[in-house]
Amino acid sequence: MNQQFFRLTRLAFIFLDLLVLNVAFFVAKDYLSTKTIPALEIQYLYLLMGINVAWIISGWQCGTYRQANISSFEQFCRQTLRAYIYFLALVMMYVFLTKQHDISRSFIIIFFICAIVLLLFNRLIYLFVFYYFRNRDDLTRKIIIVGYNDMSKRLVQKLEEEPINTKIIGYCENELAIHELSNYPILGNLTSVIEVSKLHKVTEIFSTISPEQDESIYQLIQKAEQAMIRFRLVPNFDFFANIPVYVDYFGNIPVLSLRKEPLEDVANRIRKRLYDVFVSSLVIILVLSWLIPLVGLLILIESGGPIFFVQKRSGKDNKSFGCIKFRSMRVNKESHTLQASHNDPRITKIGSFLRRSSVDEFPQFLNVFMGHMSIVGPRPHMLKHTNDYSAMINKYMVRHFMKPGITGWAQVNGFRGETRTVWDMEKRVEYDIWYMENWNLWLDTRIIFLTMYKLFTGDIKGV
Repeated sequence: MNQQFFRLTRLAFIFLDLLVLNVAFFVAKDYLSTKTIPALEIQYLYLLMGINVAWIISGWQCGTYRQANISSFEQFCRQTLRAYIYFLALVMMYVFLTKQHDISRSFIIIFFICAIVLLLFNRLIYLFVFYYFRNRDDLTRKIIIVGYNDMSKRLVQKLEEEPINTKIIGYCENELAIHELSNYPILGNLTSVIEVSKLHKVTEIFSTISPEQDESIYQLIQKAEQAMIRFRLVPNFDFFANIPVYVDYFGNIPVLSLRKEPLEDVANRIRKRLYDVFVSSLVIILVLSWLIPLVGLLILIESGGPIFFVQKRSGKDNKSFGCIKFRSMRVNKESHTLQASHNDPRITKIGSFLRRSSVDEFPQFLNVFMGHMSIVGPRPHMLKHTNDYSAMINKYMVRHFMKPGITGWAQVNGFRGETRTVWDMEKRVEYDIWYMENWNLWLDTRIIFLTMYKLFTGDIKGV
């Protein structure tokens, strides 16, 4: 509910925050107008662009404009201050790295002071708007719920969380169906829903009783529309499966799915494939062109044998493919069945470095270019592990609905490398399915940068 309102609110405050930051910039610059050297104008222009980008990055990193934060004034202010600290650090880093030492220190100080004052002023505007909406009775949703059951109780909990004015008037249910005290009053039975709604000036009726359960609901829908009251049916899909379901349509035929998959859309698959080809091509040309001869020579010097280790792994739709890696172990008979472990005696000296730095994974960009893998996706597992874990973990095979990746959402959240317990693999599967249900190109880009960051900081090994 109210998703459109929150999208508009989010965009409005992003615009207002960027606006006041630009105002703060020109206020600080106007203060120093008599002292500014014309030759420095281009540096200030670049700084202004950097300021806008830095705030967008800070707001995104801190989740300042998420619905949960915008819904609470205290949380909104807290996240704004947190984003401001990130913002301050990013701007100072930009000034330092670009060596713009000629920019006035007074300008920087005045700008940061004006920026935080104006940002907090925006939050006061938010507070005014928030209380304006809360105190407007004509903007309040007054709701009656038809039916008193488990679904109606869950519905009430969700409606109570709605930040926009939502007033639950009560329930309408036949007396024989009620066997406990309700947290809202029982206002009447199913035959008196419209009369009760008119009496309390109700704007919406939510029915947790379907027409298939009670044919009188059909008449109730017609009477509600004649009385200018919105009528909403809340189907109980728990009858079919005790899990979330998603409704799609083939024409006017509703179809229930167990999950949403953005990559089921052909256009999204094309976008992801073009993204993969572009990134993998850059890596092959700029990195692998010299990395393969260098690492290959080091492997040959230490242990001889093949440069690459090609292992059969489970891919999309559980079809196996040859996953290419730099060989980090001595040639052994257990390489296709036994997972590498900490201080594994099979690992060579150069192999130890390759695994710690994740350089051994780089040849997989060839897999991406050939279409076996994606840059981002669930990590491919050995065929034996797929067989073993699919028997132990529910939904394990769901991760194979999409191409495996060099890195993934599970890996940047700490579930990478050796899986020592079933719980580790369960969490990996959980993150993989979340990624599959929430995919977009921006998420892929975010995961790539998080992987690079964690590799450089040593927080991720053997993705």
